Amino acid sequence: MAVLAHIELDDSNLPPPTPQIEQERKVAIFDLLESNSFDLPARDDRPAPEGPFHLALAIRDRRLVFDLTTPAGDKLAEFHLSLSPFRQVVKDYWAICETYYSAVKTMPPSQIETIDMARRGIHNEGARILQERLEGKATIDTDTARRLFTLICVLHFGG
Repeated sequence: MAVLAHIELDDSNLPPPTPQIEQERKVAIFDLLESNSFDLPARDDRPAPEGPFHLALAIRDRRLVFDLTTPAGDKLAEFHLSLSPFRQVVKDYWAICETYYSAVKTMPPSQIETIDMARRGIHNEGARILQERLEGKATIDTDTARRLFTLICVLHFGG
């Protein structure tokens, strides 16, 4: 099983992140680099690349771009995914996150836990959509999909 060894977000065209978004980004990248599963399939007559991989993630022309290279910078794959399947779940995720951030300041633990469960459910839905969209392009486990979905949300927030 191959892994992502480096992750770069192209946020050059985005507004400065809020503290919460910056924290989400840092945690997702840290957790991804600590533990992930990311495989590229064999293509045509070429065997599957073994990894580790470097991933540059960006939004260009309203498409999510995965640019994968070797640690030495040799191009392995680049694929573009439509953002359309992610739009609603990203919007729902940020809405529930805002509710969660507000709740933490004023609500009792039981209500915070209920909101957090809803947030995790939306997050899982985003991860599932990502795994479906990557089918045939890359194979990722659920935890990797969840963390990558967080990064998609971070990129999508400014887009």
